[in-house]
Amino acid sequence: MTSTQLPNSEQSSDNHRPIRNDGLVHQQLYETDFVEWINQAVVLLKQSKFSELDLENLIEEVESWGRSEKNVLRSNLRILLLHLLKWQYQPGKQSGSWRRSIREHRIRIQEAFTDSPSLKNYYIDSFGESYRKARQLAADETGLGISTFPTESPYTPEQVLESEFLPEVQGISA
Repeated sequence: MTSTQLPNSEQSSDNHRPIRNDGLVHQQLYETDFVEWINQAVVLLKQSKFSELDLENLIEEVESWGRSEKNVLRSNLRILLLHLLKWQYQPGKQSGSWRRSIREHRIRIQEAFTDSPSLKNYYIDSFGESYRKARQLAADETGLGISTFPTESPYTPEQVLESEFLPEVQGISA
């Protein structure tokens, strides 16, 4: 079988290859087949075979999951704030897609809070910086000067997540 061929059903199996006791084989998988490395880690964890795990990379990956969740939250918040600014400062260009984006990113943030309630604190901590970046993006996307948009967020963190909140229009239609 070449590397581009998929295994047929007879070759495919849910059974995993045996793992050497020193964790070396599991560690080698990290560099050659990440998905199989994850599968093997799950098997080893379920079997309580901790000495066979590639602990160094496993710890690194677990730490990165937390960073990823925070990055996703910041990204969703930045996009949400961007669309709120565009809604407020470009009323002539308001559209259903902006409203949908506002709703979608609120939903994503709320779902993140449901899955990881500790992200609520991070949301508050990162709100100011996320707004500053959204302000810059709003200036870029709208062609309006950066000074058009308030230096500090005109919206509270709570307002931003309110399902029906839309900011009052500012009368600029550029």
